[in-house]
Amino acid sequence: MVKRIVANIKAEDLWDAERFYHDILGLEVLMDHGWIKTFGNREESKVQISFAVQGGNNTEVPDLSIEVDNVNEMYDNMKNAGFEVMYDITDEDWGVRRFFVKDPFGKLINILEHQ
Repeated sequence: MVKRIVANIKAEDLWDAERFYHDILGLEVLMDHGWIKTFGNREESKVQISFAVQGGNNTEVPDLSIEVDNVNEMYDNMKNAGFEVMYDITDEDWGVRRFFVKDPFGKLINILEHQ
């Protein structure tokens, strides 16, 4: 039985990950060995992996989807921090409010809130 799935993203500078995933998204540092830093929280969650031919409404398929409880605040924080929004905040007909942003490593991140 699969217990957990972890995304591993190559980074040249872990500070960039700290700024985006800890400072803005609010994830805790769960592990830091100097060469690898893992962010997350202590909540239990479902194991999920998605495969898609498009990202919904004919958008690019994002590399990661991150569900938050305050998508409007996250959108403002990302814009204020100068991160590139690739798909503006939108209420989708399948019941989510979301936007896409490029993280410091060029990954397309879908930040969403279920409505």
